[in-house]
Order: sequence, then C-alpha cells, then structure tokens
Amino acid sequence: MIRPACLLILAATMSGVAPLSAQPPSATGKFDAPAPTPPFTDFRYESPGTTRKITPADLPAPYATKGVGNGPHMVPRPADAWPKAPPGFKVELFASEMKNPRQIRRAPNGDIFVAETEAGRIRVFRGIGADGKPQQVEVFAGGLDAPFGLAFYPPGAEPQWLYVGNTGAVVRLPYRNGDLKARGKSEKLVDLPTGGHSTRDVIFSADGKRLFVAVGSRSNVDDPDTTPAERFRANILVYNPDGGERKVFAAGIRNPVGLAIDPKSGELWTSINERDMLGDNLVPDYITHVQEGGFYGWPWWYIGANQDPRHAGKHPELKDKIIVPDVLIQPHSASLGLVFYDGKQFPPEYAGDIFAAEHGSWNKAARAGYEVIRVPRHGTARASGEYQDFLTGFVLDNGDVWGRPVGVAVASDGSLLVTDDGSGSIWRVSYAKP
Repeated sequence: MIRPACLLILAATMSGVAPLSAQPPSATGKFDAPAPTPPFTDFRYESPGTTRKITPADLPAPYATKGVGNGPHMVPRPADAWPKAPPGFKVELFASEMKNPRQIRRAPNGDIFVAETEAGRIRVFRGIGADGKPQQVEVFAGGLDAPFGLAFYPPGAEPQWLYVGNTGAVVRLPYRNGDLKARGKSEKLVDLPTGGHSTRDVIFSADGKRLFVAVGSRSNVDDPDTTPAERFRANILVYNPDGGERKVFAAGIRNPVGLAIDPKSGELWTSINERDMLGDNLVPDYITHVQEGGFYGWPWWYIGANQDPRHAGKHPELKDKIIVPDVLIQPHSASLGLVFYDGKQFPPEYAGDIFAAEHGSWNKAARAGYEVIRVPRHGTARASGEYQDFLTGFVLDNGDVWGRPVGVAVASDGSLLVTDDGSGSIWRVSYAKP
C-alpha cells in the first residue's frame, strides 16, 4: 500500500516543485538549523506543558520558504528513549510488537479496540494489570482492507455492531459486549473512493441516527471542478446507520483523519491534515468543531480568505464563506486521532479537554508534530485557539524518528492510551500526582 506522504511527494515533484533535502545533523550529532520564529516551532522546542497559539494573522505569505521533502528517517527506539509527559504523569509501554496500530477506541464495556491497518485486522485488549499492561489480548477480526475507523452501534451500553472504516468501504461486524471475536463475517454497507489519502474514520451521532464518514482528498490541491476523482472527497459525509441517504455534511476539508463527538454538546469535531508545498509555515493543520453545511476552503482557499496561489482567481464567491477553524496547529504536524477526556484520573482541569495525536509530516525542514497535544477548553463548549504540548520525545536530537502517534483513547480507569505506528506500540499515560 502506498502511503499518502509518498503520493504527495510524487505529486509535488510532478508539478515542477522540487522538494529540498533537510539540513543534516551538525558535528555534535544534533539537528542544526536556525531557531523557529514564534508562534511556529519544531521538535527541538516541544516540551510537555508548553502552551502555543497560532492565529490567522500569524500566517506568512505563500512561498516565504521553499517546499521541503523531509520524510522521517525511522529508527528503532533507543533503549534510553521514552515519551515525555508533564510532571505528575507516568508513561508506560502498554503493548508492543504490533503491526501498524492506528485508530483506537474504547468499547462500552471498557475493552480497547485497535485497528492494525497494514495487517488488515482489529485487536481487542482487556483489562490493565498492576504492570500497566493488558490482561488479555485477542484478534477480533482479520481479512479487512486497510481498516482505520471504529465505531460501536447503537451508541450506549448495548451495542449490536462494530462499524469499520476500510479504505474502500464501510463494513460492520456483529458484536455484543464482551466479545473477543467477531460473531460473524463483515457486511458491506457503503462503497468509498480509494487512492490518495486512505484513512476512513467513522463515528455515530450521540443519538445514533447519523453515521459520519471522513474521506480525505486524493491529491494535494487538485481542483474538483476539473478532476473527477476529487468529487465526494475532502468531505465529511453522513449516512443513515444502514448506509443509505448519503449527504455531504461539511466540505472543503482536505484530509479529515480523526472524528470525535463532544459527549456534552453532541457536536462533531475533526482533526485535519492541510495542504503542502506552500512553505514551512503554511498551511496550519487544525482541530475544529464541524458546522453542518460548512465549507472550510480546500483547495481554493485556506484558513479564511487566503487564496491558494495555485488556484488564483478561482471561486471568488467563496471568499467570505470559508469557516476559520477553532485551533490552528503547527503546519505539517499531520494531526490524526482525537478524543475528549471523559475520565476521572487526570486533574479536574482536564475534564472535557481534547487530546490529539500529531503524526508528523514530511513537508517541513525542521520536523513538527510527532507528539500528542492537549486542547484545553476551560470548561466551555469551544476552544480558545490555544493548545499544549503533552506527550513528546518521539524525535531524537539528530532528527531521527522512532515513534509516530496516531490514535488516542481514554481507558476505563481514566488513563490515556496512544497508538504509535512508528514503533508498533501503544503507550499508557496515567496520573500519579507530583
């Protein structure tokens, strides 16, 4: 399976924009590059608890810096490398030796389900022992087509199905609380477009009446007006639970990888990978609540009334209709899974906050992302635009990468579980007081 980053590097090269190489480590063994200009940053300055905020006014002009091809150089995790969390938190290795663990979701009975995308299977983890590891691990189902999204239906205490977002379809497997193996074969409900961005997250509205499906673009900035393959992509689609009555819930969202429902308000939120090759600090990825019928700009505009120069003059009628997202994240962080913290273990100020996994992208000279962030909401229904570094340390001083966060879930004991497809692991973050 071709990874999305590979496709985008190829697209950039074919468009005549030659990706540059990143600056190598210095003689000291550390990555050597000028310090970033705030509010922008990179892996060297990520620190648990540091608060950041990017606003539309902070954005540079397109091509202020050149596009850079800087895919991660992956290495095995060194013995002394470990994720770093704020004071009072403990990080443990929950599971290892997994094959491409991606989306992670908690079942109503507390079991943890994880999609191993490249392996085409779903694992289920039960319990947390005194050693911080699962007490039982099983393969729930296999033979799936690059599964990513996981959703239990109907919402509530007694689900009947596990819905799975395969890369080319939404399927469902019969499920009851406590099942460690699927009760039957998968049933296909919806065909989805394939190629390009391949993740397909799925989630139900709080009342169970609507099935949301995230479908990213096939390309970086191809115009849907002239590229048929982009139609019904870069959208969040909505269906009936049986797969009928497809509609576009929101559009112009380049790659909505993660979906989540605010447990208090019932609002849909998403985590977005924005476009590449406009420079190191364009375009910010983002996290936002999603307005039904809303348009978020791709491919003609971004972050409000900023036109992509590759589509200059197109669709001027949309200029004042683009919704500015709630939280702008460091450009090229590759924001993936997100979850609302509904546990009781963390300090009270964490209640209702968002945790999101930043996978790290290829289009920035000094790496950004490769961390888990916290979006504080201060007890409100919205976000103020700020976020905090929460779990860092996945990039070594020389710029090599050993871990890449993908999905986040809150375990039944209130700890946070993070999938890492770089090291094939799941990390557990618990609070033990300073």
